Amino acid sequence: MFERLSKLEQLCVKLSYLPLSIQKKWRAFGYFVAHPLTELAQQGPIIMRELQISQHQDLFLQYWQELDEQKLADLTAEQKFITILSDDYPDVLKETYQPPLVLFYEGDKSLLHQRQIAIVGSRLASPYAYQVMEQLLPSLIDDGLVITSGLAKGVDSYAHQLAMIYHGKTIGVVGCGIDICYPKEVRSVYERMKNQQLIVSEYPATTPVRRFHFPLRNRIIAGLAEGVCVIEAKDKSGSLITAQLAIDEGRSVFSVPGEVISRRNTGTLKLIQDGAKCVISASDILDELPNFRVK
Repeated sequence: MFERLSKLEQLCVKLSYLPLSIQKKWRAFGYFVAHPLTELAQQGPIIMRELQISQHQDLFLQYWQELDEQKLADLTAEQKFITILSDDYPDVLKETYQPPLVLFYEGDKSLLHQRQIAIVGSRLASPYAYQVMEQLLPSLIDDGLVITSGLAKGVDSYAHQLAMIYHGKTIGVVGCGIDICYPKEVRSVYERMKNQQLIVSEYPATTPVRRFHFPLRNRIIAGLAEGVCVIEAKDKSGSLITAQLAIDEGRSVFSVPGEVISRRNTGTLKLIQDGAKCVISASDILDELPNFRVK
């Protein structure tokens, strides 16, 4: 598959293997879009110059040169992926700020082009959170919405489970290679989703779990969905990052109220104070999303 890619698509895949921030990957990609005739041998030094890489230059150049076409073909031979230049890359994600240059996936990639609602919340979800989800999600699934979340413990994994229980569709966005199940507590959900649903990542296989990957993962969740519903979240929760990213992209944000005396709900209550739609039934979500279309 790799050999059939255009040179720019090959560059996207190569950049996905480099230890660069998404901002620097986009700067490098932008340069070569503007200068498509650059010789391959010159690309490494040019990237160092454009990205102002001043430390470990010899190591960077060595790594760049080792990732030649044959090496990348071997690395990706058993992986499924689409690049931002692929016809089947979802437009709704492409239109966001600095989306992934490559999406690696396992499962049914057609789900990327279906209407999605992101369900996020606490990893240490309370019985109340699970009860709320059991009340809300069946109607969302019946309406044809794909349930998108982050395959974490708690709210995320239960959202995926409910989607499958009610014969719906679900997408898990992970912050490591899709060959790695993290956390181990979601193994059974992870295995079912690989075979029956969809798991995606911007990281190639064998990429380990790193803390800073998760806020980046959240931007993909927010970018794929037409709205984000936060079920239960404390202050400074990662779910609030996802909600803010959704706001930045002009998506709807929903929040489920909880007990005002519980620290579990300080984040969701603050979202409501700040203007998120208060959700007490599925219709509160469905009535807000009638005109959104995904390509």
